[in-house]
Amino acid sequence: MINNQTQEALYLDFDRARWAELRNSVPLTLSEADLTRLRGINERISLSEVTDIYLPLSRLLNLIVGARQQRGLVLNQFLGNKQPDSPYVISIAGSVAVGKSTTARILQALLKQWPEHPKVDLVTTDGFLYPLTELKRKGLLQRKGFPESYDTKMLIDFVSAVKSGAERVEVPLYSHIIYDRLPYERQVIQKPDILILEGLNVLQTGLDSPVDIRRPFVSDFVDFSIYVDADESLLKSWYIERFLQFRSSAFADENSYFRHYASLNDMQATETASQIWDGINGPNLRMNIQPTRERAHLILRKGADHLMNQVLLRK
Repeated sequence: MINNQTQEALYLDFDRARWAELRNSVPLTLSEADLTRLRGINERISLSEVTDIYLPLSRLLNLIVGARQQRGLVLNQFLGNKQPDSPYVISIAGSVAVGKSTTARILQALLKQWPEHPKVDLVTTDGFLYPLTELKRKGLLQRKGFPESYDTKMLIDFVSAVKSGAERVEVPLYSHIIYDRLPYERQVIQKPDILILEGLNVLQTGLDSPVDIRRPFVSDFVDFSIYVDADESLLKSWYIERFLQFRSSAFADENSYFRHYASLNDMQATETASQIWDGINGPNLRMNIQPTRERAHLILRKGADHLMNQVLLRK
């Protein structure tokens, strides 16, 4: 939990009902079928969750992006020339198993419905993880997901190019089946109105390094940041639940890196998932991810039922 004094000093605190009132008649543009395609494994998100939480957030971001676009027009008029179009960059951070990927997909689907910014691209930072061969060479396989397991230079070069208005930027794609980058596939980003960047460590800054690092961070290029939050006890239980479900889906694929987990019984799978959390995901959360939470412009906090029960908006 966030320290109460810090929370009161930095954030406006909304419970679910008060936040839902800020929707201000924004229409729901997603159907149940749309939501089925967007929700992740072990996610229980409903259309009422979209209405109460995501529609007000979509409206807020639309107003913020509109104000930024107006500022750009004023600046161009003042300078007497046309500045390169720069997309509005939204980052979404949070723990493994918290549901940040589903949050990112729903937000993308809603934001592209606004006529002021119809082109909304979503990029996950998984594609910037070092390839498996490189992780093994560096001795980082057991620290996959930690900041040092990412090709930070490639990630910064990508965000910088998009932010500078580059016509076409390619992004490496990642497969959770083979647990590695896809060697011959790329996502192409071409001058979006909004770029959503989703990943574990997108809120990190130089303050998180034990030594003085004078280089840019992803957070330097972000206009609005979101952190999806929940108690660690819930996160661990959700991770275990998801692991058990993967036995009959992702793990069962003949190309899966984790195919050896598919035959585990419930007790074995629960013990294995618990060990992975305690050895990798839990420490990464406490050391690297959670300490960045108070930098977010907005915190979405989940309760035991996977539903958002609190929204914190930076003052």
